[in-house]
Amino acid sequence: MTNAASSGREHKLRVLFLCVHNSGRSQMAEALLRAIAGDRFTVESAGFEPRPVLPQAVEAMRLAGFDISDAKSKSVFALFREGRIYEYVITVCDEGTAERCPIFPGICQRIHWTFPDPSAAPGSDAERLAFTIEVREQIRACIERWLSELDAREDASAHGGSTP
Repeated sequence: MTNAASSGREHKLRVLFLCVHNSGRSQMAEALLRAIAGDRFTVESAGFEPRPVLPQAVEAMRLAGFDISDAKSKSVFALFREGRIYEYVITVCDEGTAERCPIFPGICQRIHWTFPDPSAAPGSDAERLAFTIEVREQIRACIERWLSELDAREDASAHGGSTP
């Protein structure tokens, strides 16, 4: 995978993962991108209506070797007031709440990935954890696919071509 130094990029690209609550999907996406891409990006997550991080999200990530136990939900409005700027804003809301999923203002590329909401998972604790693990793996697959697409575009640009 291309990193910031080898691609000639002088700064890390800034990525914001957004969801309604910043309690599960966006927290997992933030940790996964940070782990998979190394120092290539500065990555954050936030929500429109922040709630505490879901215990099943913490456990699902722990089972995959990631510690998000200290993660805190953040408000997208606080990031906006701080003047944060992002090259990519990726929403990770489900179809049912997509219309409520916040849009971060500014000049950036907006991407929407749809994932079911772990906080709405029915069943026992074990069933909710299994559901959250499935969502985690869907997020991981989207991140890996997106990074491959970015790498292909960077490689094409470096060689004077373009990708379809």
